[in-house]
Amino acid sequence: MKNHANGKNILYIHMNQNDKYILSHGIQFPDFMKGIPVKPANILLLCRQLEDGYYNMHTRLSFVSGENIVQLAEDGVSRYGGFCWVDFSEEEDLNELTGQELAELLYVGHMKSPLKPPFYRILGNQFVYLTHEDGYFNKIYYKKWDHFFSMMGVVLADRARSGREKTLFGLRKHRPAPFVPADTLQLLSGMLKEGAVFSFEAMTADRLKIDIPIWIVGDYMDMDEMGASYVEERKRPPDCRLVLDRKAGEWLVHM
Repeated sequence: MKNHANGKNILYIHMNQNDKYILSHGIQFPDFMKGIPVKPANILLLCRQLEDGYYNMHTRLSFVSGENIVQLAEDGVSRYGGFCWVDFSEEEDLNELTGQELAELLYVGHMKSPLKPPFYRILGNQFVYLTHEDGYFNKIYYKKWDHFFSMMGVVLADRARSGREKTLFGLRKHRPAPFVPADTLQLLSGMLKEGAVFSFEAMTADRLKIDIPIWIVGDYMDMDEMGASYVEERKRPPDCRLVLDRKAGEWLVHM
């Protein structure tokens, strides 16, 4: 299953609507940063220190300021192992955290699960990003689902854009794909709540359309088990297809 970890072959999404988090395989930190419509002002690292990061004395944790987050994404965080963070507005906000709130944040970073909804008025955070191995298995809390759907629309367009299509002369070339609108992706919410795979290895593309098949595979914490389930489910027709009509420039959901 490790060969799928770069997200070029498949993208797995399981949505927990009640607790407001997404489990995913195939979305890395650079994808997340590129896709979210509201960029973090700063991020507080919950499970590691950075030698070239800033250090907050009150929390005794490292943080990365806004201008350095893009560089962090470009450098690649998968080599860090544990990469867990919460966003915040100003460093002064960190100094206002109570001992109880700091204990809750440290618990989140250690256990990858909060004691209560992990959105803090003092921090004004929109996200909590948790992973042991970035891109292979991520758990991300979203304060607003619109941010998730916007990010997904960008990631899916990037994956579809990286595909190649056959031409009249048998050659293959890249063609751009527009972002998938949030309201289109919201039509797939029922499937995402069950746990679904977008398959780019089974995607087809030509001058008329891009066709991304989607299989429901279930709720998994173990991505090896998820991958094995996907291999079995691929033996049957997909549960749904996400299709780009190139002429209309419109993404459609075909159930």
